[in-house]
Amino acid sequence: MKTTDPEPNTGRPGTVTPGGPAAATDETRLVGADRVLAVLKELASHPDGAGLDQLTRAIGSPKPTVHRALRSLRRAGLADQDDTGRYVLGDEFLRLAFAHHEVRPEHVRIRPALEALAVEFGETTHYAVLDGRDVVYRAKVDPPVGAVRLTSTIGGRNPAHSTAVGKLLLAHRLRTRADVAGWSRGHELVERTSRTRCTVDAIHAELQLARSRCFATDDQENEVGVNCLAVPVFSTSSEVPSGAVSVSALAYRTPLRNLVDAVGEIRAMLGPVADTPR
Repeated sequence: MKTTDPEPNTGRPGTVTPGGPAAATDETRLVGADRVLAVLKELASHPDGAGLDQLTRAIGSPKPTVHRALRSLRRAGLADQDDTGRYVLGDEFLRLAFAHHEVRPEHVRIRPALEALAVEFGETTHYAVLDGRDVVYRAKVDPPVGAVRLTSTIGGRNPAHSTAVGKLLLAHRLRTRADVAGWSRGHELVERTSRTRCTVDAIHAELQLARSRCFATDDQENEVGVNCLAVPVFSTSSEVPSGAVSVSALAYRTPLRNLVDAVGEIRAMLGPVADTPR
């Protein structure tokens, strides 16, 4: 049997408090929606549930405000209460999240190959897309065995210029030195490690190499001790890759040369989506 905590006292019966429904403007409604979303995001970080007081402290809003946000989420099925009174994500939220995940073509088509690559190489595999100056990881598969795992997360970002997936995807968009210079102008290119290429000439040379080989590498340029090889995925176009698949390996366990030697095998395991443009 589910429990509910009572609505906190927000004023005398029959009164309208400032910012309440009768006085709400478009701006205050937006702020209210922002708070609902803030509560939802905070709730997602507590898989075992969280109490009202705990959420109130984390959000930094008054308890009545957080409670109203939770009531809105519960009405929509996006939040629920367990038998102890703690709030958890609702079944409707999970249904929407998984339904959305399943219809994303890149996940459906790529994940089985990521799993096979993770088993074959015993290393972490990713599928990433380019978003401005960053890459965003849309899928990740850890190896089935091994105590050391990478800290990357689905939805996480890294600078494009310091990653194999980023360099590979940039190579199809920045074809000349002038393109690279324009892309980098006015933006700091972060030096993630001592090996990160941060000059226009160095990045241009890397992109030329990636185009000529149809794969790119990251030799501990984004994270010390981790190297990577990426190949393109052509799921929506035969000319420009929609994303890239990478094998990200611990350098002491799988040297970069091993990945380069296995690039043909990696492409074969991806199948037709990894076919290079004719």
